[in-house]
Amino acid sequence: MTAGSEPKDAERLLRDATAMLDGHFQLASGKHSSSYIEKFRLLEQPTQTEALCRMIAEWARPLGAELVAGPTTGGIIISYEVARLLRVRSIFAEPLNGGRAFQRGFTIAPGERVLVVDDVLTTGGSVREVLAAARTFGGNAIGVAVLVDRTGGTADFGVPFFACLTVDLPSYEPEQCPLCADKVPLKVT
Repeated sequence: MTAGSEPKDAERLLRDATAMLDGHFQLASGKHSSSYIEKFRLLEQPTQTEALCRMIAEWARPLGAELVAGPTTGGIIISYEVARLLRVRSIFAEPLNGGRAFQRGFTIAPGERVLVVDDVLTTGGSVREVLAAARTFGGNAIGVAVLVDRTGGTADFGVPFFACLTVDLPSYEPEQCPLCADKVPLKVT
């Protein structure tokens, strides 16, 4: 990382944007958690968003990406901003038939160097779907980067990985959630 791009800086940027929340949340994965990263609160703040995306771009620059791809919905803006900073093309993958696919005429040239960028990593499902979609075109996945890694650093996609901020925020299946057991009101994200 470069000066000014330490994990504490990423956390400060997220907190300044009121994007780090505490409570009882149902995540997009269906799991429950006492913490939630509301990326759309971050996206209200172009300055903080650009600073975090710049951290990703600086990490990714040596990888030689020719294309940045992200999943819908939150990943679109983040991947676009990283692509803009790297001065390469940006595309996104949308849900299709239980996975994700590049639609709207998006293509990837065989061997094209693809960086996959997303917002918040919880289970890695969206990232894996974008990687699979890129590989169906013959794209060469060269790395994965996210704003926040909720897995505590356990994610492995078989390519270089970067997170602006890595946190270990436990998440639970609903039937094993201690917050549900304590009857804490649930907020669906």
